[in-house]
Amino acid sequence: MKAERQRLFSLAAVVVAAVLFGMVIAGGLDITPGIDAQKPAEVQGAEVQLAPAGSATGLPDFAALAEQVVPSVVSVFNTDVEEPGEGQRGMPSDPFHFFFGPREGEEEGEPTVRRSSGSGFFISSAGEVLTNYHVVQDADRIEIELADGSRYEVKVVGRDPETDLALLQVEQAGTEFPALRLGRSETARVGEWVMAVGNPLNMEHTVTVGVVSAKERVLGLTEDRSFESFIQTDAAINFGNSGGPLVNLRGEVIGINTAINVRGQNLGFAVPVDVATRILPQLRSSGKVVRGYLGAMVRNVDQKMQEAFGLDTREGAFVDNVLPGHAADRAGLEPGDVVISIDGRRVKDTRDLIDDVSSKAPGTKVHLEVIREGRTQKLTVELEQRQGSGEEAEETSDEVTGDRELEERVGIAVSELTPRMRQIYGVDDSIDGVVISRVKAVSPAGEEGLLRGDVITKANGNEVRTVDELQGEIGDVRRGGYLRLYVYRPRADQSFFAILKLDR
Repeated sequence: MKAERQRLFSLAAVVVAAVLFGMVIAGGLDITPGIDAQKPAEVQGAEVQLAPAGSATGLPDFAALAEQVVPSVVSVFNTDVEEPGEGQRGMPSDPFHFFFGPREGEEEGEPTVRRSSGSGFFISSAGEVLTNYHVVQDADRIEIELADGSRYEVKVVGRDPETDLALLQVEQAGTEFPALRLGRSETARVGEWVMAVGNPLNMEHTVTVGVVSAKERVLGLTEDRSFESFIQTDAAINFGNSGGPLVNLRGEVIGINTAINVRGQNLGFAVPVDVATRILPQLRSSGKVVRGYLGAMVRNVDQKMQEAFGLDTREGAFVDNVLPGHAADRAGLEPGDVVISIDGRRVKDTRDLIDDVSSKAPGTKVHLEVIREGRTQKLTVELEQRQGSGEEAEETSDEVTGDRELEERVGIAVSELTPRMRQIYGVDDSIDGVVISRVKAVSPAGEEGLLRGDVITKANGNEVRTVDELQGEIGDVRRGGYLRLYVYRPRADQSFFAILKLDR
């Protein structure tokens, strides 16, 4: 019995010694993490810090960010009074009328009231509120509600349909409001954390988080897509979020939440705050935005253009079309030019050129540096005032004519511009060339987006007035080379370059 106790005691001593030896080794090798009291993440200055490295999530302190941002976000409530028979402005007829009959007052010929809501946020302590134009577009009366339930009536100070932005002002004077700082959307990085705050589906002051999914998205949502450069985010945005802020981890606004893609999930879009920063002075002073206008259609340089025009880089804004009689035309800008600088500032892409020109007042003289046929030229342009965009003409059709080589190598059939062809396709007498009467879907022309009714006015820099002249230019292009076509599209009243790679 005594021997048994001695054996158990010896075994226990060995175990204890082994444990102690292991602890000494682990501590010496720094394998065991130290256990220190961790303070919760704090907002130091204005930036939300990452949670401690030893925490369970390792995520930013979104709670602290929400506490910082939410008081500056407001719900926007609109009242639209309609006179009898007016119908909702800019919207389809009321779907409830079909199921439930006329609303109160409608049957008696009295005015009716429509109410809607959106979001906005303070950008100054004096009560300036930034929101979307479409949130307040047809409102007769606008109120905002703060997170604490306070309500104020506001007036519209300025509107800009082109960027879908509007500036509001609280009517009541003498009150200070918590304002958000406007950051810089240009420096926002794809993948960085963002928070969206707003009033989705009338659920006030809702917070969602995500990342910047992409930048410079063009969606065709506004009245002029030239100014579209949306930030895409996967932070949940729903109806009613429009006009609310998209903020970074420093609590700075980098975007104004504007739209969602209902066909997908987590596809939200925000107007970059840099756009708002540029137009705010005009919204405050005149209530609208007046922009400079060049009078040229531009697009980014792609690989085909670079190779076809012999360009060293893909930087610059490629001039597709110069509108006759407008500023660019008077200054001598030509289709095929590549604008590489404006007033000494480098133009990396079309966004640089459009933003720079539109930020200047009409009548301003700007100095352009362009590449034309491999040589650099300098031009001075006096900007005009930008007007609204026109509508496209109706599409026409006609019989098919053409040539076998054109169909095999290029994928088109063409006809010369006889008086009858001009009448059928709506081509003005001032336009010379050959008209496309058929396009093969699977062909260089089809892949480039050419359409029936387009008029080819130049090929490889040379004017073409007959089918034979076009055939001659095509014959000069070796297999695998590029055919540069300058095309006029009657229904859009626009000209552009089509760069076709001929593999045959």
